[in-house]
Amino acid sequence: MVRARRRRRHAVEAVAAFAGLLALVGLVNWWSEPVPEAPPESDGLPAVVGRPSLPSPVPSAPAVPGLRPRDRSPSLSPATATPRTAPAAPAEPTTLTVRRADIPATVDLTELGRRDWVHWGLGGAEATARKRDGSGEIRDLGGTGERSGWDGNQELFRWRDGAPVESTDPTPDGVFTCGAGSGFRLAVVADGQPRTATVYLGVWMAGGRLDVQLPDGPSRTVRLEERHTSQSTAVTVRFQAPAGTRLLLTWTVEEVFTPHCANVALQALTLS
Repeated sequence: MVRARRRRRHAVEAVAAFAGLLALVGLVNWWSEPVPEAPPESDGLPAVVGRPSLPSPVPSAPAVPGLRPRDRSPSLSPATATPRTAPAAPAEPTTLTVRRADIPATVDLTELGRRDWVHWGLGGAEATARKRDGSGEIRDLGGTGERSGWDGNQELFRWRDGAPVESTDPTPDGVFTCGAGSGFRLAVVADGQPRTATVYLGVWMAGGRLDVQLPDGPSRTVRLEERHTSQSTAVTVRFQAPAGTRLLLTWTVEEVFTPHCANVALQALTLS
């Protein structure tokens, strides 16, 4: 009898265990079954799917028309970029002052023309001497009328650094040209820095006119007149102009007081 009870109890326990196993399997199957999809809303997204939201209520960049959220703004084409304009360099100043003075008895071109100098007439009408290794900024542009040489200047000129004549004792030589409208045209090339040019001039029984001008800039006029004999003067020009422009000096017979070769004369020009 005891054995029979044990067998019944074991059978009941086996049946209970089997029933529990079946219940567990059913629960697992129920839990893993897919959930039916919810019907789509009007915008085409399932109801369970959240709509994308902007990362911030205040956008960090301006909105671009036609873009959907999370789309990237198109980058600017290089052709649409505005080029940066470099600031203009300040313009170089232009100044011009002119002063007339008597010529010393002896003029030392080496001392006064530290940057450049030119002398006319030593050795004839076409002869010139200039500073050896000078800047070359003094230019002879010719003029009107025939040039002639002479050795009767009241003042004397000397130098120690010339070419083709290296040095000379004080000399009265110079050049002249006769008749109304005749004269000389000279130029000094500017380098943007303040410079001083001095031209040594004369007249004989004539009235001479010196026009000093910077292109597109100020100009000055100096007149020298002597009705009966000769007279000379030094005209000092202080100027500053953009590099490459020219200070122009035009020395002309404006009036004659004799039919016998009333003239203007030229001796030298210095630059410092």
